[in-house]
Amino acid sequence: MSGQQTIAGDDLPDGLVVADAAGAVVHLNQAAARLLGTDRDAVIGQPLSEVITLDDLSGCSWYDAMRPYDGLETRTRLVEQAWYRPDGRELLVTGGLVRERPLGAVLRVTVSMRAVRARWQLDRRHSDLVATVAHELRSPLTGVKGFTATLLAKWDRFSDQQRRLMLETVDADADRLARLITELLDTARIDAGRLALRVAPVDVVALSRRVAASITAAGGRDIRLELSAGAPEIWGDADKLSQVLTNLVENAQRHGRGTVAVSVLGEPAADGTPGVAVLVDDEGEGVPEELRERVFNRFWHTGGQDGSGLGLYIVRGLVEAHSGEVAILSSPAGGARIRIWLPVAEPETLAATSVS
Repeated sequence: MSGQQTIAGDDLPDGLVVADAAGAVVHLNQAAARLLGTDRDAVIGQPLSEVITLDDLSGCSWYDAMRPYDGLETRTRLVEQAWYRPDGRELLVTGGLVRERPLGAVLRVTVSMRAVRARWQLDRRHSDLVATVAHELRSPLTGVKGFTATLLAKWDRFSDQQRRLMLETVDADADRLARLITELLDTARIDAGRLALRVAPVDVVALSRRVAASITAAGGRDIRLELSAGAPEIWGDADKLSQVLTNLVENAQRHGRGTVAVSVLGEPAADGTPGVAVLVDDEGEGVPEELRERVFNRFWHTGGQDGSGLGLYIVRGLVEAHSGEVAILSSPAGGARIRIWLPVAEPETLAATSVS
């Protein structure tokens, strides 16, 4: 590490430990040395397993539990959990895995830790999560319970048309519950870094046509397609990418105005990596620049918008699982443009099926 990088690391309020591909510690900032109770100069070059000597309440070590250099090849993050020093002091520890390519070998492990005094913030986030989920589930459940109780108690008092209307409402609320539960499960997998991808060659142009046809057939507004015949196939999970595109188009139709346009074109990255860009444009008011990152947060809402607030958070998680990028820009019509870029990737890199 250069002197400039070391100083920057010492400016961090949390402890930071960095290990190389061989598992040797190459950097440890002052906060980490203090939290671990060690001399940072003495541990440089030592195995990560011998530097982070933390256990859980069952006596299992952090290194054996996390297995940062093996385990699932899809992992890029280590979930934050409480771990204990030999003297009983509790720390919150998380980390990230830098791979040479998707599903490739681990090049670098970064571990962040902080004292338990910050745990109340984590507990508060968990409480907020529970409260938000309970609120989102209560509304459709209230509708289901109300209509089913009414039908059971007063079945003979209603006409066939009235019964059908009530059952259609129950069915719609059940669909809403199922979708919310699916979104919550996806969110949990993304948070834990355990999202499973079943990769194969994907024709993004054909996938865009299928998604547009499905949304239109379900009663959505017409979608203008601008598809490049020269866009290359990519290696990815077709179901997850369909979920991404469906979410973006439905979001544009719900919150934007006018015609929604979907464009697909072959576009290399700045470093020349071949890839495909997907643009979803609407003609609404757009998204202010100061909100363009915040809309990707969990349970983000603005104004009186409905929905779970998980859609764009899941979109980013799925795109990043494909080693891609997602950003919000302005469309030519003045509305919002959501741009996704996905690398073509290599078959030997992504072809293996991952299991969560």
